[in-house]
Amino acid sequence: MSASAKPEKDAAATGEGEEKAEAAGGGELLYCGGTSFDTMGRKVVGGPQGNLVSPTRLRPLVGVDIRFVASGCTACHCVALDAEGRCYTWGRNEKGQLGHGDTLLRNLPTVVSELSKQLLNLQIQKIESSPVPCLVAEATNAVCGADFTVWLSSVEGSSILTAGLPQYGQLGHGTDNEYNAKDSSVKLQYDPQPRPRAISTLSGKTIVKVACGTNHTVAVDSSGFVYTWGFGGYGRLGHREQKDEWQPRLVEVFQKNNVLPPNAVVSAGSASSACTAGGGQLYMWGKLKNTGDDWMYPKPLMDLSGWNIRCMASGNMHHVVGADDSCISWGVAIHGELGYGPNGQKSSANPKKVDILEGMHATSVGCGCGWSLIVVDRSNIGDRLDELEIYDGDTSTQVEEVNVQATKKASASTNSRANKRKKNKDLSDSEEDEDESGDDENGEEKEAKGRRGRKPSNRGRGRGAKKVAPEPKTSGRGRGRPKKTESPAQKAGSSGRGGKRGRGRPRK
Repeated sequence: MSASAKPEKDAAATGEGEEKAEAAGGGELLYCGGTSFDTMGRKVVGGPQGNLVSPTRLRPLVGVDIRFVASGCTACHCVALDAEGRCYTWGRNEKGQLGHGDTLLRNLPTVVSELSKQLLNLQIQKIESSPVPCLVAEATNAVCGADFTVWLSSVEGSSILTAGLPQYGQLGHGTDNEYNAKDSSVKLQYDPQPRPRAISTLSGKTIVKVACGTNHTVAVDSSGFVYTWGFGGYGRLGHREQKDEWQPRLVEVFQKNNVLPPNAVVSAGSASSACTAGGGQLYMWGKLKNTGDDWMYPKPLMDLSGWNIRCMASGNMHHVVGADDSCISWGVAIHGELGYGPNGQKSSANPKKVDILEGMHATSVGCGCGWSLIVVDRSNIGDRLDELEIYDGDTSTQVEEVNVQATKKASASTNSRANKRKKNKDLSDSEEDEDESGDDENGEEKEAKGRRGRKPSNRGRGRGAKKVAPEPKTSGRGRGRPKKTESPAQKAGSSGRGGKRGRGRPRK
């Protein structure tokens, strides 16, 4: 069902639903998308496997009140917080990003109990796996890009701080810290900024909202003005050009009567940005589709006009919105992250309702590299959650078995081809032996027709090919070709023109 139609609003009902969600302190977490975290975002033979194409409950979180979920547009792991303060993580863990003190992959949410305080020596650097105090005082929020972090603080004059990789100017300090690796080399490197540092150009502003894409940042101050900086490709900064911005730059569209309200929603995808402005209208800009022109400046998404958008998240190339009593998704998807079900479409260029969640109140959403996280309020939905499937983590095992079987099948096919070549070779060798024995029996015939002008012994013809008797060549200068004896008549006919014609029609 398309989301372009304006829903019937009931302000009292909406307010009541939000109050119940707050009173409950959380809701049920639903998941849709890929489950093979070790292969997510990587090229795999046979394509993606083990996808959950419909919103599905996760066994460890059934009945748990989840109040917040988070992931990243290029991340391959998930984080969830429940109403009692417990933290759950799952997904890829090759760098220890799940915080369990190891590098083991988790297919299902696992409570982060404690972290090892052991120092791991890796080459020259030391990585501390236990939490350490951060230099950001009175932090109120934190978001992450691919290689950098942004903090919001309540300290006056330092409401926004950044640290990490300064490439593309994504830290907002007016430089990318670029330098040559060697005096004699043209290879460029970027000196990282390991400590949080306040953005001086925003010292007079109070930043209240922030979102990060892969290499760009979107921030909103207390007056409702929007600032963007970092990588400018595909127009993701909204300045009508693709130039990188090393310092926060005001987005001109959101001024005067179109500033953002206090309850505005801000989101950033891998190559796009979005926010809700006056009247709750959703604006988007950047690369939104694989085909067509990019949106170089913020444009209203008219399909969602009139919807009360509460939460939004953007993945690599897909988006999920919680609005009124519906969940809406759209974009490019390959793992079923839009949640349209096994009989639904895979991708959608326009916002579309997730039919199975119609009537449910989404309180929080999150998007990763190939999945979506949706928290729905349990009130006023009866036993509809019982109709949804529950994922136990078995799909990953099936995927591994499929991959193994495919590998074995490929190996068997390879062995079959190798055996076939071997049989052909043996067959050819046996035919050569038969030819040689036949020539030995004929005696003198071996000298006349044996090795001279004989065709190859059917090597590579395949199994069951008919044996072709060797025939002497009638023309051409083959190896060891015997001298041709000419009759007196032929000599007389070829005596003209120096006797070099030899063949062809005689002169009249």
